[in-house]
Amino acid sequence: MGSLPAVDKPLPQLQYPWARRDDAIVDDYHGVLVKDPYRWMEELESEEVKEFVDAQAAVANTVLSACEHRGRLRGQLTALFDHPRFRAPFKRRESYFYFHNPGLQPHSTLFVQHGLGGEPEVLLDPNTFSDDATVSLSMLGVTDDGEHLAYGTSASGSDWITIRVMRVHDRQLMPDELSWVKFSRIAWTHDGKGFFYSRFPAPDGGGGTLDSGIKTDVNLNHKVYYHFLGTDQSEDVLCWRDAEHPKHIYSPQVTEDGKYVILSVSETSEPVNKLYYCDLSAHGLDGTKGAHANGMLPFVKLVDRFEAHYGLIANDDTKFTFLTNIDATRYKLARVDVTEPDSWTDVLPEDEKAVLESACAVHGDKLL
Repeated sequence: MGSLPAVDKPLPQLQYPWARRDDAIVDDYHGVLVKDPYRWMEELESEEVKEFVDAQAAVANTVLSACEHRGRLRGQLTALFDHPRFRAPFKRRESYFYFHNPGLQPHSTLFVQHGLGGEPEVLLDPNTFSDDATVSLSMLGVTDDGEHLAYGTSASGSDWITIRVMRVHDRQLMPDELSWVKFSRIAWTHDGKGFFYSRFPAPDGGGGTLDSGIKTDVNLNHKVYYHFLGTDQSEDVLCWRDAEHPKHIYSPQVTEDGKYVILSVSETSEPVNKLYYCDLSAHGLDGTKGAHANGMLPFVKLVDRFEAHYGLIANDDTKFTFLTNIDATRYKLARVDVTEPDSWTDVLPEDEKAVLESACAVHGDKLL
């Protein structure tokens, strides 16, 4: 709420919580001493910080509880949200998967329907993840045969994600549990034996499980791994890292034909990225488990400059189509044959007025 123009009854004297200063914390920036007296507030797990936040909330509630319009606004917003919502389904073999919210659930539920005439069944209900609905479903990936679902959960709005795996036909959880995942995708290979994902090193190089998601101070040394279904995370295959660029973030994606894994490489939130690819048909993972040169897959750097955004739309063998803003601020579709990396051509040129928001391949050989 940006402002509260009027309260309907007199407020008591507001007692703001006292914020302790710690003048002993001083940083030396090239000879300039700078005090940081409130750095103790960064220790989000400390009892002192929790008590301070609770005291701030109590002050806010004192004001908000005196506003009679609050209940009316809550009622109007509740009524606006109270309607059934569906997300577009996606198909794996003969099964259809989709999200549905009947109205006022905190989280939408994932349903599965086996065949067009099948009965929809609840596959995964994020509303059961925690009593207070603070654990959410952050990502998911279903195998091509529709047999396994890998999904990531995060707690209390954290970016940190824990990935688990479920068998679809009986909803049985597998022993797989992957921690320290952030800024990632779940990218199954077409054989269903495992998936690519990205993660940061565990703090101090150790193991342990992820809980509150605020254990690390910086996002450095992102790495791409391949996880074989049914194995421990310690056995995951390291597929890519770049020690010379510790701030790079990698997002893996397997192409529709299953032949390539694509890495989108970013460093900031700006809409620019690099593009790497690896031909899995020539450099597969099955049976190798880390036997590649330098312990990594031989990715080819198709675009190795942070100059524009490139989003994979589809590929026809070695010909890849991307949604990009290279020389096109309103975006366009461009195609390149990776055997001729300088052979970029425009498939759909930039429009003079309209922004190209999205594109996808449909019906085998068409672009929507």
